[in-house]
Amino acid sequence: MTEAVPGQLWDRVAPHYDRTSAWLERRFMAGARQWVCERASGRVLDVGVGTGANLGLLGHADGVVGIDPSEGMLEVARGKPASAGVTLLRGVADDLPFADSSFDTVVITFVLCGVPDVGGALREAARVLRPGGSLLLADHVASTTAPLRWGQRLLESITGPRQGEWWTRRPLPLLPERGWAVRESRRRHFGIIESVWASREDANSSGE
Repeated sequence: MTEAVPGQLWDRVAPHYDRTSAWLERRFMAGARQWVCERASGRVLDVGVGTGANLGLLGHADGVVGIDPSEGMLEVARGKPASAGVTLLRGVADDLPFADSSFDTVVITFVLCGVPDVGGALREAARVLRPGGSLLLADHVASTTAPLRWGQRLLESITGPRQGEWWTRRPLPLLPERGWAVRESRRRHFGIIESVWASREDANSSGE
């Protein structure tokens, strides 16, 4: 979730982020990360790498680059054994500092819920992916259950303006209209957690 607000806020929470999010990670997020990362291949870009929760699941990749707006989060990630051999850089999802067609897979987990420009992030993902490359997403989205969805909307009425955290965003419907072919998806936990595997085969370099 590290793209939600300016990097300075995440710098402040970085030292204790793993501890405070441990229950949520185990209960809701870990399974989605596993699903996404086991489908990654080739040279992988992890957008919003945060403290490196995905890195231990990407050991089969041919090379991993992680990018995040928070230097504090990156420092935590660099201290983990799984970061060995991984390039970790500061940057944002909607302005990636990489050449066109640089990666085989782009992974974005629990990040688009807070990116100010979701369309820009998807365009950048398309730009840096090689033809036939994969976009792998996981995020919390609007629940399929009405009472939970109402609660999410109430929550984001506070967290959205204050922290840039939106609980009812759903990236999947945006993909086909931008030329992405959705290959596989799944929802868990009353529809709140959604994982998506999309292909760049039908997307041009702008993601439009």
